[in-house]
Amino acid sequence: MSDQSFEAQSQTVQKVAALFDPVIQNLANLALVGKQMHWHVRGATFISVHELLDEIVEHALEHADNAAERVVALGLPVNMTKEAIAQNTSASSVEPKFIQAAAAINIVIGAIDAVRDPLKVAVDELGDLDPVSQDVAIGILGALEKDRWFLHAHISID
Repeated sequence: MSDQSFEAQSQTVQKVAALFDPVIQNLANLALVGKQMHWHVRGATFISVHELLDEIVEHALEHADNAAERVVALGLPVNMTKEAIAQNTSASSVEPKFIQAAAAINIVIGAIDAVRDPLKVAVDELGDLDPVSQDVAIGILGALEKDRWFLHAHISID
């Protein structure tokens, strides 16, 4: 980005922030959904799912922090307020009730998928804008796909 004019840099930073904001908000939502399922999961696989959900929540918060720190390092604030999360994600769709492990896993997979969609857009669009930001997005995407795989393995029958 340093070879660009100030105006071009400003536009690039604005675009990076616009691409990362929905990622950060959906990662926060994933952490909330994951913790809700962590507390309420039931069934024969309780302990393994309970512990895995704790790891996924930790990962989501770390990923949100990495994406947010990238935006802040570029000079802009991020919006991870509860209002932004509620408005821009499906945060309100999780009810406070006990739930069987397979159903809880499917809910968390859905929250991961909600992050993956804007993240894939970010990966695609950041390559020409800011390769460092793209690298951050690629790292998050790879880690989320691994978490999704671990969850899916708990409910896969093949």
